[in-house]
Amino acid sequence: MNLSNLKPAEGSVKQSKRIGRGQGSGRGGTSTRGHKGAKSRSGYSRKVGFEGGQMPLQRRVPKFGFKNINRIEHRGINLDTLQKLADAKNVAVITFDTLMENGLAGKNDLIKILGRGELTAKLEITAHAFTKAAQASIESLGGKVTTIA
Repeated sequence: MNLSNLKPAEGSVKQSKRIGRGQGSGRGGTSTRGHKGAKSRSGYSRKVGFEGGQMPLQRRVPKFGFKNINRIEHRGINLDTLQKLADAKNVAVITFDTLMENGLAGKNDLIKILGRGELTAKLEITAHAFTKAAQASIESLGGKVTTIA
């Protein structure tokens, strides 16, 4: 084997269609572009979303709403979920790490404890925020609420 007889694998290289190379080629003349019009010209490009002159979708649909750039997004966790966790893992102290290990929160999430469901265990809970109902429910059972700054 030497450099003079190297070839690509059989069938891996295809010949490209040579268009616009004279009448004898069978693809001369208009070179498969049809007659006249913008699409037959070189350099033609259709705008994204162009609908043939009809008002395009992105202009027909009205604009509405806005995104508040100052919004703080919390991952909500309800009391019934915490009760299930306390029963299953037999824990009395629930921290951010406990929630992460059990798949209830991601490492970049902010946690807010919400008040849905019954809480029967006395728990010490650490989270970023609490609703009034959740905080009252936890403290009524003698539990402790700690807010992460």
